[in-house]
Amino acid sequence: MEDHFTGELTLTKCAANSEEKFEHNIPLIAVVGPTGVGKTEVGIFLAENLDGEIINFDSVQVYQLLNIGAAKPSPEELARVPHHLLGFLPLDKEFNAAQFVELADQAIKKLHREKKLPILVGGTGLYLKALLHGLFEVGDTSQARKELKARLKKEGLSSLYEELKRIDPAYARKISPKDWVRILRALEVYYTTGKPFSELAREHAFARRRYPCLKIGLTLPREELYRRLDQRADKMLAAGLLDEVRKILAMGYSPELKPLKSIGYRHMIAYLKGKLSFEEAVRLMKRDTRRYAKRQLTWFKRDHGVKWFHPNEKEKILVTAKKFLDSYRF
Repeated sequence: MEDHFTGELTLTKCAANSEEKFEHNIPLIAVVGPTGVGKTEVGIFLAENLDGEIINFDSVQVYQLLNIGAAKPSPEELARVPHHLLGFLPLDKEFNAAQFVELADQAIKKLHREKKLPILVGGTGLYLKALLHGLFEVGDTSQARKELKARLKKEGLSSLYEELKRIDPAYARKISPKDWVRILRALEVYYTTGKPFSELAREHAFARRRYPCLKIGLTLPREELYRRLDQRADKMLAAGLLDEVRKILAMGYSPELKPLKSIGYRHMIAYLKGKLSFEEAVRLMKRDTRRYAKRQLTWFKRDHGVKWFHPNEKEKILVTAKKFLDSYRF
């Protein structure tokens, strides 16, 4: 489960007779919503009934070794429908939205050639937004990133955040002072382009229309969702989450790696390091999962292009998907 979820939404029109032009005339279906709501099952159901295959857009599920805590599909679920961009990346490799778009484009075109419907399933809103609307180009930021990482180690994050507040106060207000990933990204963009990140985002406005897409949103009453999340956390622990974390650390991976900072993994690592009792680690894991689900809902609810359903309304969802596909003309 991804633990960063900030940004603004734009809308994607998916009507067949729209005058809007798309860069790629390949219709997509995306199943979105908060963690634990049942996106995997609905995505597989649609794929089975629409001759489709699934493309993952969860930024933690892309990594190898992260299985239980990342809530990856079970072996039985994976056997039902082919999945793409799932568990392919080593833990120590960086991954971002631009890389996701490149790989997702390749998977979509491959499926289209094979006359398979691409069905995107996940909860990392930025990845889907980037795929449907593109990202602004900033050039090679590797040198700036290298220098900023050295400064982070020497000066600490608070110093870099104060610098960002001076350079780009609008963007600094949007992110957490502890969000080192976005702080460094905004600074490296500024030092590469000479423009604040927020200014580039305004100029770009995510106005491109790359694919026609039907977005299926899944939601539950908040109390029911939170109860399901707590139960899922207990199931993860019973399934061996702690042992999964132990094995990863025993392989020599640093607990400072970004994917190991995600929900569940960072809590179990804190327990293993003696920083938290097991009970407190579990409590915080459940709390942070609920908070993450709330942020996801806030993100997707802003997008008026999402059609919302209860996860049990599979037949209704299927009818909606068929209407979208029937109405779209190549």
